Amino acid sequence: MKKVISGTLKFRSAPFQERKKLFDELANGQSPEVMFVTSADSRIDPNLVTQSEPGDLFIVRNAGNIVPAHTGVPDGIAASIEFGVAALGVKHIVVCGHTDCGAMKGAINPGVFRDMPHTQDWLENSRAAIETVRAKYGKATMQELDKIIEENVLLQLQHLKSYPALAAGLATGSLDLHGWVYDIEHGTVRAFDEATGEFVDIAERYADIVAGSSEAA
Repeated sequence: MKKVISGTLKFRSAPFQERKKLFDELANGQSPEVMFVTSADSRIDPNLVTQSEPGDLFIVRNAGNIVPAHTGVPDGIAASIEFGVAALGVKHIVVCGHTDCGAMKGAINPGVFRDMPHTQDWLENSRAAIETVRAKYGKATMQELDKIIEENVLLQLQHLKSYPALAAGLATGSLDLHGWVYDIEHGTVRAFDEATGEFVDIAERYADIVAGSSEAA
């Protein structure tokens, strides 16, 4: 806690002042272009990974970067998604999983959370990812963890499509969904490529955007 408090005091005296103009603008509202759904894992820092500024990302975090399928029953994740799309008008939603995901390890072996019933129930939202990997590879064990992490990202993207707030944007192409997996050890990101049905390096997946950025520079 000492480190957190010291860092907060340091932020107030230095980084905040250095970007005072930005924070003056943000004090009056936000207009992020991207919603970033990712894990609550302490090793994941969306702004650090994407090198984005405060106000750029509308971040939704939970164990397993899960988006439960829409049911009409109020919950925090559904409310955040609805607000981000309907109120803030985000144009892109990224579901970002990560390597060494503890939630997916638990989904493989639900028994490890027998003393944490809320966590165990929550991870049922990833059950289809486990079964998909089992069907594809004949088993779903720790050896298939990376595949399960990928399938979980794809499953949550499918869940997103069940939300009424997203329907119009998805139908008209004004809203795009993206599936990513962040590699903690190597600092790389792989993104799902619908054309190939595979996760590929982010530079390859967004080659046109990367090229455009290079030309602009």
